[in-house]
Amino acid sequence: MDQEIQKKLAEQEIKLDTIYRSVEKTRKYFLVIIWVTILGLVLPLIALAFVIPSFLSNYTNALNGF
Repeated sequence: MDQEIQKKLAEQEIKLDTIYRSVEKTRKYFLVIIWVTILGLVLPLIALAFVIPSFLSNYTNALNGF
């Protein structure tokens, strides 16, 4: 009986290690996806904050020139 319990515990430990590795990989993938999403949304918004005023300035200057 004791050997059976030890065997089952060893098998569960192996399975838990496998699950842990899988969960860590998934967590890393999600972290990468979150960073890519943030960079893909925030950086263009910051760039627009600088580009739009310059564009509007050039546009109004062109309209005033006529």
